[in-house]
Amino acid sequence: MRNMRLRMLFAIIAMLLAFASANNAKAQCAIENKAFQSGEFLYYDLFFNWKFIWVKVGTASMTTYMSNYEGEPAYRSSLITRGNNKLDKFFVMRDTLVSYCTEDIVPLYYRKGAEEGKRYYVDELWYSYPDGDCHVKQHRITHRGEHQWKESKFKDCIYDMMSIFLRARNYDASTLKKGDNIPMPVCDARKLSNSWLKFRGRETFKMDGTGEKYKCLVFSFIEREDGKNHELIRFYITDDQNHIPVRLDMFLSFGSAKAFLKAYKGVKSPMTSKID
Repeated sequence: MRNMRLRMLFAIIAMLLAFASANNAKAQCAIENKAFQSGEFLYYDLFFNWKFIWVKVGTASMTTYMSNYEGEPAYRSSLITRGNNKLDKFFVMRDTLVSYCTEDIVPLYYRKGAEEGKRYYVDELWYSYPDGDCHVKQHRITHRGEHQWKESKFKDCIYDMMSIFLRARNYDASTLKKGDNIPMPVCDARKLSNSWLKFRGRETFKMDGTGEKYKCLVFSFIEREDGKNHELIRFYITDDQNHIPVRLDMFLSFGSAKAFLKAYKGVKSPMTSKID
């Protein structure tokens, strides 16, 4: 009986240590959320450069709500992009991205379903944090219907294209200097990208059509591949507590695209960056 009680005690201690280790790993990746709240909605118009003319080709919307993941409170963020009839004639674009993060922006789950051209594929990531590391279970359904599975372990915090966006909005820009780089390791179902944000300084941006002006922080998202640095996105975020992107310049393999903020609601803090 005594030996049985000792074994039970050791088993309980082992479970508590494992739980503490996992929580410690999550704590290392945690960041205080000051930028957004449940109920935030952002809406964008998408434009593509066609024969030196910028043509509206679709819309994008992002929503964030407090939900739960495996019984625990979690932010559920979704990004939906839809091309219009003009774009469909040349390139079909139907993307839906979903992400679950803890209340302090630790990634839990990510899914991207993408119809791009004649291809449709799905990426999924499941995050866990045993032994102080970040474990990522990766799953891709290819456009041929093949299921590809992979598991990776990292010493540092790893993110996906949705959770990195939420985290980046919560960085304290007051300490940044022009030219500073912020590591941003981003993973998908295939690989980990060597990527970072480059701070380009502050600018005042005037929105075409409405004439609205915003004081903005300007960043570039850069990825290093094949020995070269590639700027993938340059974005302008409001220089206030919300850090909402009002303009995104996207440098694609088949041309250039832009996104402009059309509407927003449910933001956490006053839009003090807006110039009347």
